[in-house]
Amino acid sequence: MGVETGGIERIEAMFSGNGFSPHRHDTYALGLTLSGVQTFAYRGASRFSMPGNVIVLHPDELHDGGAGTEAGLHYRMMYIPPEYLREAGASRFTALPFVANPVLSDGRLAQALADALMDLEQPLGDLAYADLLTRIADGLGRHAGAPTRLSPVAESAVSVACAYLRENATGTVLSEELEAVTDINRYTLARQFRLVTGTSPHRYQVMRRLEQAKRQMLGGIPIAEAAIDAGFADQSHLTRHFKACFGMPPGRWLTLATGHRIVHSH
Repeated sequence: MGVETGGIERIEAMFSGNGFSPHRHDTYALGLTLSGVQTFAYRGASRFSMPGNVIVLHPDELHDGGAGTEAGLHYRMMYIPPEYLREAGASRFTALPFVANPVLSDGRLAQALADALMDLEQPLGDLAYADLLTRIADGLGRHAGAPTRLSPVAESAVSVACAYLRENATGTVLSEELEAVTDINRYTLARQFRLVTGTSPHRYQVMRRLEQAKRQMLGGIPIAEAAIDAGFADQSHLTRHFKACFGMPPGRWLTLATGHRIVHSH
């Protein structure tokens, strides 16, 4: 299924050496190491994941990725928008769960991810989707600290800001506009926005542009044309943001995606 705003992305990757340059997502990145040693830099330290381990990367945290041995690496990963996990975890009016240790040994969470990543050729069914997200949200909750409470006003303001940024993803959005539609000042909004989404309003908008560009590229639109349509100045502008968010240039991503190693669902 094609990319859609707020969708879940699932990938399978097999490679040797360094696979991804430093980058950051605005989603949770949750994965299973299937074989080999998965190594990555995260929050100032080198991390290593062995087969059966669960990887949990928080939104907007810089990381890279590679194979830790010459034998190569095989893993599967899913990228879940924060709002999905907040809803599934019944955590409205609380900040996102933060898991400090990015490599976990948790059999229940591993099984939930294995079920979600079992068949990348098929979308997650509706009934399975609800169950899997609940299990994953509960798993994150077991390893996260006590959540920060949010006010209903802040929750509503961030929701309005997200909707406005999605609707105006390809154009310039000023802080004054967000203040007008949310009725709170830009600094308060920035703080609350990060607590709810894990990222900033600016990066949230950039990611929506990248989602549009990915949709168009998958539909056969040339990269340069997709870049302009999505609101980037040119192809090089798109490429800089693409590498910063996905760890690879758009051409390489498109090759992987059309080779059925990247799947989008729900």
